[in-house]
Amino acid sequence: MPSTRSPRRALAAAVALLALTAATGCGTDAGAAGTQTKELRYQGSVGQVTLPELAADLGYLGDVTLDWIGNVTGGPADIQATATGQSDFGGAFNGAIVKLQTANAPITAVVSYYGSDAQTFQGYYVRDDSPIRGPRDLIGKRVGMNTLGAHAEAVLRTWLARGGLSADEIGRVELVALPPVNTEQSLRAKQIDVAVLGGVIRDKAVANGGIRTVFTDYELLGAFSAGSYVFRDDFIARNPDTVRAFVTGVGKAIEWARTQPRETVVARLKEIIGKRGRNEDATLVDYWKSSGVAETGGVITDREFATWIDWLADAGELKGAKPKPADLYTNRFNAFANPGGGA
Repeated sequence: MPSTRSPRRALAAAVALLALTAATGCGTDAGAAGTQTKELRYQGSVGQVTLPELAADLGYLGDVTLDWIGNVTGGPADIQATATGQSDFGGAFNGAIVKLQTANAPITAVVSYYGSDAQTFQGYYVRDDSPIRGPRDLIGKRVGMNTLGAHAEAVLRTWLARGGLSADEIGRVELVALPPVNTEQSLRAKQIDVAVLGGVIRDKAVANGGIRTVFTDYELLGAFSAGSYVFRDDFIARNPDTVRAFVTGVGKAIEWARTQPRETVVARLKEIIGKRGRNEDATLVDYWKSSGVAETGGVITDREFATWIDWLADAGELKGAKPKPADLYTNRFNAFANPGGGA
C-alpha cells in the first residue's frame, strides 16, 4: 500500500526549492525578454480531459497553446510544480492553495475549474456489507483518497468534526493516498474500508455495484467550486495577456460544457483523447456529467476560500493571522467577472 505519510515535508521541500528558484532568477517564460509567452506547460490527467485542454480544442485560447509535460494524480503536487517553475499553471483544491500561499509561495488563483453539485461530487463509499454508517464508525478504519492534505481530507475531517469526534478520535482515522484509478479496486479487495471517489471514476464504480454511499461533499456543503487554477505571480506580471486568454478561455469551456447536450460533450472529450495519442483508456469519459463549477465562467468568490481558511485555522494548520480570501485570488483576468464579458 502507498505511504500514509503527511504531505507537509513535500510542501516544505517545494517552498525551499521555490526560494532557490527565485534567488537565482530562474524562469522560462518569454516575458523576461519583453514579449509574452504563448505556450503554457502543464500536467494532465490519465484518461480524462482538463478544462484547458477542452478550451484549446474548442479554439477558446486564441494564439495560446498548451505543452503537456506529463500527468499528475493530486492537486498539491500540481500547484507545487507551478510554484517551483516546473509548470506554468496548475490546479488544486482551494484549501491546498491556501496552505501553499501561507507558506510564502507567490502564486495566485485565477479561475475555478472543478466543484461539487447534484450531478458531480466526491462521495465516501464502503462495500455493501460494511458496518460503517456514521462518523464514529470510522475510528480505526482506513480511508483511501487520491492525495493527502487536499479536498478529500478536508471534507472528511469536517464531517467527522461535525459528527462529534474529538481531535484525538479524528487522528485515529487512517488516511491512505491512492491513485484514483486504483481506489475502487482497493476498496473491493478490502485493503481500505472507505474509498473517496469523484466524478467519472465514482460513477463507473457505482455502476459496477456492490458499494454504497456513506456521505458526499455535496450533502455536507451544498453546491460549491472546490478548486482553482493558479499561476506564479511573476509569470502573471510578465504575461498578463496570456493569463487573460487562458482564464477567459477556460471560462468559455466551462459554459460550453454546461450548455451543450451531455452526449455532445462526451463525444468531444473522447475525440480529444483520441487525437492526443497518449495510449489511454477513454471509457471513463462515458460517465462525465458536469464540471461542478458553481459560478458562471469559473469566477471565484470569497466563500470558496473562506470555508477552508477557517477549517485550516481551526485545525492549527495556519500560523499567524488568517489570510483574507480576496488576497488569494483574482478575477481581473476573467471576462465573465464583468457584465457581458463572456460573450
